Amino acid sequence: MVASVEDIRQNFPALERLHNGFPVAYFDGPGGTQVPRQVADAVVEYLLHHNANQHWSYPTSAETDVVFSRAREAMADFLKARPEEIVFGPNMTTLTYHLSRTLGREYGPGDEIVITELDHHANIGPWQALAQERGITLQTVRFDTTTGLLDFEDLESKLSDRTRLLAIGAASNALGTITDVARATGMAHAVGAQVFVDAVHYAPHKLVDVEQIGCDYLSLSAYKFYGPHIGILYGRHDLLQSLDVPKLQPAPDEAPARFETGTQVHEGVAGTTAIIDFLAVLSPGSSRRERLNATYDAFHERGTELITALWNGLKEIAGVTLYGPEPGHPRTPTLSFTVDGKDSREVVTLLAEKGLFLTHGDFYAMTVAERLGKADEGLVRAGCACYTTAEEIERLIDAVRSVA
Repeated sequence: MVASVEDIRQNFPALERLHNGFPVAYFDGPGGTQVPRQVADAVVEYLLHHNANQHWSYPTSAETDVVFSRAREAMADFLKARPEEIVFGPNMTTLTYHLSRTLGREYGPGDEIVITELDHHANIGPWQALAQERGITLQTVRFDTTTGLLDFEDLESKLSDRTRLLAIGAASNALGTITDVARATGMAHAVGAQVFVDAVHYAPHKLVDVEQIGCDYLSLSAYKFYGPHIGILYGRHDLLQSLDVPKLQPAPDEAPARFETGTQVHEGVAGTTAIIDFLAVLSPGSSRRERLNATYDAFHERGTELITALWNGLKEIAGVTLYGPEPGHPRTPTLSFTVDGKDSREVVTLLAEKGLFLTHGDFYAMTVAERLGKADEGLVRAGCACYTTAEEIERLIDAVRSVA
């Protein structure tokens, strides 16, 4: 049996916080989730008892090597990949820039990269910069502002034998849209292009399966699924080994270490193993991947119930406009809304007075906000996490009603 929400909440000290006498309800998960004490314990344990650099012949250095090998094994289970296909870095954006510069060494005029309007700018900006540097053409796929869904007909029209890469998000951090990236990958591979998937917003809500997606590269951030601030890049091992990656001459030549520029955040690597083990221990099963599957199935079921209740409650409030796919469509438990006559910062400030922590603005999904006509006033975003309760949903609906 999967752990209950009440049992899960006992592991998150942040949930004990009060603000203005109200217990804090964290709806800011799409920007970064809270952390269970098991992750904090792993970070402290590493820093106080194992702190060293790698690959030297003394105990703490050897222990650090083990920290990395265990983390690669844990992330491999999390993604259904191989340990030698796991690259660590400071964050997803930095890793994406690193990959773009690597791939760009082989691109030039006449080559094309396809991006989408739904994406976080971390999966747009690096490819824009590469296009300027290398004379590459960018093709941008539209999304439907009414439904929040990617236009697959437009995607098909943008792919051609000139396409070198499709850079696509698995889920929109602004609207909650889940995109069928396996379908998109098949379309891109059919014209000979590689595929890079941004799974940062997807990974907290649906368990990633790189075998099922079939992508060549995929990135995510541990702090979006209850872990420490660290980024992870998956890449097919043959590509990680063969690409002309920018690296220092004495740095390792073998993948995946050849992609890990400079000294890594070792304590973050230790914390990454801890969060995957935490998520796995919430469910029974014979293997870590099996337990993760059960946990994520439960998360998705609960998240669907919560976001449906939130959507339906907010929809009934006069002056509130909702954005993104309606419940019943593939989506994460994240939605954005606006309140007539108030910009997003004002709404979030008023909600925070009642202990409800939400985010405002464009969430680095600038094109989404622009296409919705909300670039100036911004959107209010609410995201449900594994520790969100039905009572918190009701509190939020009541508070938005009073604000509106």
